[in-house]
Amino acid sequence: MKIFENNGHKIYQGDAIEILQNNIENNSVDLIFVDPPYNIGKNFNGRKDKWKSDEDYLNWCYQWIDLLLKKLKKTGSLYIMTSTQFIPHFDIYLRDKIEILSRIVWSYDSSGVQAKNYYGSMYEPILFCVKDRNNYTFNSDEILVEAKTGSKRKLIDYRKNPPQPYNTKKVPGNVWNYPRVRYRMAEYENHPTQKPIALLERIIKASTNEGDIVLDPFSGTFTTSYVAKKLKRKSIGIEIDEDFSKIGIRRVLEQFKLNGEDLSPEPKTYQIKNTQQQTLFETKQEYEA
Repeated sequence: MKIFENNGHKIYQGDAIEILQNNIENNSVDLIFVDPPYNIGKNFNGRKDKWKSDEDYLNWCYQWIDLLLKKLKKTGSLYIMTSTQFIPHFDIYLRDKIEILSRIVWSYDSSGVQAKNYYGSMYEPILFCVKDRNNYTFNSDEILVEAKTGSKRKLIDYRKNPPQPYNTKKVPGNVWNYPRVRYRMAEYENHPTQKPIALLERIIKASTNEGDIVLDPFSGTFTTSYVAKKLKRKSIGIEIDEDFSKIGIRRVLEQFKLNGEDLSPEPKTYQIKNTQQQTLFETKQEYEA
């Protein structure tokens, strides 16, 4: 295990279960966002996201779920994801241990490769849970969205005395539309299951206040920690893969060198092409001049 930290942000490189057991205090975290491997065969730098059986996968998940519940403060919130086929198991396992307030659908556009003989999946499920439904953080004013019916049609609510126009803003419902992170996006990192900044911004704004501690036990590209820092929260990120941990060291700790290694992201192919074209153009201009 390795630890990197700076200014209230910690990165642990190692096994999540071991680190949760030995390094994170109980009742110490305000928000936990969990985006674990889904057991669907993704390749994470040579680590195959596929267990021998569904039972093995779920038993592994239940280990870290139990640990996370211990780490969460009594006023804390938990957002947890997995694949559509496994979220019912998470739901049933959690409902007697914590209050599930919302079952969220993160809906996104198709990649263009979809099933032909059945209905392909175009969403990922998220459970929003709290330890105490009477005492938890939810900053509704921080995440308001346009209430399209009221604002565009200018409807009047005649149930009120005197009658008033419907609100033009509202708390989002449980279907969230955010595009997946694509190669040409500025936020893109080299990871197969990167989550968008906008998704984490909504979650962290709603369920924490400045100075609160946010934990992500499967950090990947460390978007959770990155957004937490941007919003003046503290963060704890755990990641087993060394290369992915380096992304966090760069994005969150803003450290661009590690033991002499340059952690700057590799330029994208279209950026290289654009640079080459610009160089050719400038060379031509100099020649003609």
